[in-house]
Amino acid sequence: MISFCAPRIKQLALGLSLLGMAWQVSAQTQVNDAWVRATVAGQPSSGAFMTLTADTDSKLLSVESPVAKLVQIHQSSMKDDVMSMQQVESVALPAGKAVSLDPQGYHVMLMNLTAQIKAGDTVPLTLTVENTKGEKETISVQASARALDTMDHGSMDHSKMDHSKM
Repeated sequence: MISFCAPRIKQLALGLSLLGMAWQVSAQTQVNDAWVRATVAGQPSSGAFMTLTADTDSKLLSVESPVAKLVQIHQSSMKDDVMSMQQVESVALPAGKAVSLDPQGYHVMLMNLTAQIKAGDTVPLTLTVENTKGEKETISVQASARALDTMDHGSMDHSKMDHSKM
């Protein structure tokens, strides 16, 4: 019985490894260095950051996370020494070029948090990317929570922002 099962186990293992390789080859967008800013107790929002590289011209359409009741893609910009932030409909991902989502530019806002995000936590994010053919790709990301001594998105007043417009 054992000699009969061994070849089948090897075939199954080979098949599963080939399936895994095929999945990796079909992936259109790579996500690197995904992280979320840790929060303090009672802080209502945070930011998520990462680097995205798409194989073909694409765009980041949306992000979801169970840690926030509202998730939006924003862009920070400086004009006349005043930092402003606004929601954007999408982020262009030119083929083969790394696009950074960081505190000073495009980033993901996690608002109305369901709980405090502590340094070392893992925050699940689901990204939706669409290529120029209209094909959508869903990417699951596990972002690590990090403390950061920089711009505090969580303390920004979002109450006067019109979140209904894109």
